[in-house]
Amino acid sequence: MEDAKRISAERIDLLGMTNTVVHGLPRWSLAVPPLALVVLVLSWGRDLGTVLLILVCAGLGAAVIAAVHHAEVVAHRVGEPFGTLILALAVTIIEVALIVTLMASGGAKASTLARDTVFAAVMITCNGILGLSLVVGSLRHHVQEFRVRASNSALTVMIALVTLSLVLPTFTTSAPGPQFSSAQLAFAGVVSLVMYGVFVFVQTVRHRDYFLPVSPEQPSVQRHGDVDEPVATVDEDDEEHAAAPSGKVALLSLGLLFVCLVSVVGLAKTVSPKLESAVESAGAPLGVVGVAIALLVLLPETVAAVRAALRNRLQTSVNLALGSALASIGLTIPAIAIASIWLSGPLVLGLGGTEMVLFALTVVTSMLTLATGRATLLQGAVHLMVFSAFLFLAVSP
Repeated sequence: MEDAKRISAERIDLLGMTNTVVHGLPRWSLAVPPLALVVLVLSWGRDLGTVLLILVCAGLGAAVIAAVHHAEVVAHRVGEPFGTLILALAVTIIEVALIVTLMASGGAKASTLARDTVFAAVMITCNGILGLSLVVGSLRHHVQEFRVRASNSALTVMIALVTLSLVLPTFTTSAPGPQFSSAQLAFAGVVSLVMYGVFVFVQTVRHRDYFLPVSPEQPSVQRHGDVDEPVATVDEDDEEHAAAPSGKVALLSLGLLFVCLVSVVGLAKTVSPKLESAVESAGAPLGVVGVAIALLVLLPETVAAVRAALRNRLQTSVNLALGSALASIGLTIPAIAIASIWLSGPLVLGLGGTEMVLFALTVVTSMLTLATGRATLLQGAVHLMVFSAFLFLAVSP
């Protein structure tokens, strides 16, 4: 049976919804990109009334979901662990586009937007996505397994990236306030890019087997230090949700992904003044904008991670969560460093005391959770409570 027919039979869908399939893709995923582009054309340069504002917000959210859906289709074509890498890169591109767009239009008021968004992405991925995946997966499967070497490698890089990019600026003295000097910012950008590049090389080439899902049908383990680490792998072609898409379908999704990204950038620029005004009117800190951006772009990836956990493929969920955190820092910091050349106003990257405490708690909790290669409901509940504390303190600091 041809690939396109197999995809049609299986109905690839990020959200698991039933859809009429055309050319191997759900109709909604084909319709959203051009419709989002139309909304962008209609709203560009206009003062948004209530109806048009709702339309722009709906178009922005739909474009984000469609973008990550098409990234998942392309990812399914290339297989694991490249699939989770492509999803993480797509999410980060959207995130960077939103940050740069809002900073360009926000001036000095948006000086902390990059920091708030990147830190929110770390907290969402390491506590929200990971915690939710552990909870829903353990409710169905009781105990789930993952690879210690993969999770510890990603966690190590994440700790170093956050410390060098977001913690260190609070304590440097070359520039006033919690920000880097130009030379320090350039150094942080290069270091972030190098560390992320090395991690991607390890994940996709040197130790690719570390990041492959664990087969629930083969409970064999290998002694690794003091940890019994699962070594059985899921066959890359044994995907539960659909057969691999054809090259034509993957190329079509790649083109639609580009259209979605263009729409996201434009719609974000259009809606940014209203978003900032709404936050100010509500009396909430401007950091809430960064949290909203991170929640928006990571929502589809959260769904993908939860679905993987429900299929007893927790390693995929861990790859998505930690991989997104690494991509968010490793690519956003260099991009913001370059964008700061023409962006006006200061760039504040240093975390405050509350954020540092939350980050330290996240590090300790994640190290304990990922140390054994097995997880239960308890670990997931703890991560979700830490995430709840982050959201509460973001609104009520």
